[in-house]
Amino acid sequence: MIPWDWNTTPQERAARFPCDGYLDAPVRRLTRAITIAAPPPVVFRWLCQLKVAPYSYDWLDNRGRRSPRRLTPGAERLAVGQRLLVFELVEFQQEQSLTLVVQPRFQRLCGPVALTYAILPCHDGSCRLVVRLNVGATTPLQRGWRVLLAWGDLVMMRKQLLTFKQLAERQAASLPPAAA
Repeated sequence: MIPWDWNTTPQERAARFPCDGYLDAPVRRLTRAITIAAPPPVVFRWLCQLKVAPYSYDWLDNRGRRSPRRLTPGAERLAVGQRLLVFELVEFQQEQSLTLVVQPRFQRLCGPVALTYAILPCHDGSCRLVVRLNVGATTPLQRGWRVLLAWGDLVMMRKQLLTFKQLAERQAASLPPAAA
């Protein structure tokens, strides 16, 4: 079975996300999610750290340098057109979502890709971090690549989401009760 989705609800898989309108090619949706015991502003601030590092398996995708475990000053200042890893920020909603498309120079490697990191508040003060990844493909080779990408992304995205969970929950635990 191909891991198109991980840790998601039927509602999350069926939902529309901003990235759903960015690719013209036929797409395969991959949806990943995690519950984080932290408020959306804390989780969003950690997502802004994608400007600095990938927060996945650093030995593989960060040349062995550890992704920062403290917030980098200024990383929260977002602007459309900024580069985040191999992606370009195409839209964002403060404390709610980041939407990215793969930079043209990387499309040759991975094809057309658009993704949204969406923060969905829960009633108990926690939130769900849902990532929708749309991977385009028009040729048989690209469709084959999509299957490989689904497996690789599952491993890397799962690690990234678990890392953001750990860091955001640690920060939320240190906040005064009114701020959390």
